[in-house]
Amino acid sequence: MDLSTVLCLFVSFLSIFLFKSLAKSFLLSFKGKQSPLPPGTMGWPYIGETFRMYSQDPTIFFATKIKRYGSMFKSHILGYPCVMISDSEAAKFILNKDQLFKPTYPASKERMLGKQAIFFHQGAYHANLRRLVLRTVMPETIKDLVSDIESIAQSCLKSCEGKLITTFLEMKTYTLNVALLTIFGRDENLCGEDLKRCYYTIERGYNSMPINLPGTLFHMAMKARKELAQIFTQIISTRRNMKQDHNDLLGLFMSEKSGLTDEQIIDNIVGVIFAARDTTASILTWILKYLDENPCVLEAVTEEQESILRAKEESGEKMDLNWSDTKNMLITTRVIQETLRIASILSFTFREAVEDVEFQGHLIPKGWKVLPLFRIIHHSPDNFKEPEKFDPSRFEAITVAPKPNTFMPFGDGAHACPGNELAQLEILVLLHHLTRNYRWSIIGEKNRIQYGPFALPENGLPIKLYPKK
Repeated sequence: MDLSTVLCLFVSFLSIFLFKSLAKSFLLSFKGKQSPLPPGTMGWPYIGETFRMYSQDPTIFFATKIKRYGSMFKSHILGYPCVMISDSEAAKFILNKDQLFKPTYPASKERMLGKQAIFFHQGAYHANLRRLVLRTVMPETIKDLVSDIESIAQSCLKSCEGKLITTFLEMKTYTLNVALLTIFGRDENLCGEDLKRCYYTIERGYNSMPINLPGTLFHMAMKARKELAQIFTQIISTRRNMKQDHNDLLGLFMSEKSGLTDEQIIDNIVGVIFAARDTTASILTWILKYLDENPCVLEAVTEEQESILRAKEESGEKMDLNWSDTKNMLITTRVIQETLRIASILSFTFREAVEDVEFQGHLIPKGWKVLPLFRIIHHSPDNFKEPEKFDPSRFEAITVAPKPNTFMPFGDGAHACPGNELAQLEILVLLHHLTRNYRWSIIGEKNRIQYGPFALPENGLPIKLYPKK
């Protein structure tokens, strides 16, 4: 018997074994239950419908399911059975009932970020971590970082002048540097290239199947995670030897009052970088695309940014940006809000049923993942008129505000993203300098989109950036 035949038999046996195991566990879980499971399909054993969902427009994937099964349906994603929810009221219920649905992520993310990261907990431990994180990203704190963020933004744009760049990659570098600023403060010597190299390797494995075999993305990511932990351990040790107080996030994590172990500190540093980087970089990438496609909106944003500087010049103020300036960027803020809605960077979030839950006439079994579908909520014509149209004016105060619970770009409840103010600040600062001082042209196809895990313009939006002067 040749090797290929052996491999085929092994794969067939493994598939049958996994299918029978899953079927048996499902039947045992549902025995004696009155309510049926939500309708839907589960796909292949173990793999489920993972590749189908991550390889195409998630709107099409979800819409096809909703048309056939309704606003609640079951599926199997990243190795887990799950229930997907597209109704806004139901999504709010799921996100605000921590006693029934705990936050969770796929196994690959949990192992890479670290089990002590804030995302995977609730109760007193989660509340303590959230309090510490909020202290570093609330307006009273980040308003003192405007000048530092402005320097990072100017440096980022300067390095791209006259070059063909991949917008998403450059924005990831920008948002990573801002994240490291909030974590480590102005001590740039702590944030070396090895730290960034390790994190880049980890992020490539975030949405991989958790198969820890040599050569797989997951295996390489886990090796980099161990190295990154060693780097952070050294940073923590250096700070302790310095015996100085620091007001950045690492300083708060290391304080005696926090009560955190070194393992908990490291897991949460990795978690904060994860939360702060890709999503904000994705938003910036989409904003550049939408501004390029809507010249009138770009002109309005540019004029708003110019008027801020004219006002400062007339009053004799310093020309550097400050916190008050960013609060006057109303048009630009609406552009950010509309981009958050229409691009829906996070198509969904993960929760897990902590017990069997009867919900809207269906059973959600204990241990199943529950996914509120933000993208579907944001693109529903019942919630937003002409939902596929880029229209920042829909967020003007003088117009009808979005219906309650229909705009949730940062989630909802106790686990809503605490860093939304920081994300908005770094976007506003970069757009201030970008629109005033640069013009750009998109290279290649403008309308194609790539998926997995975030929806992005194809190839990360290649552009050429030119100084205006």
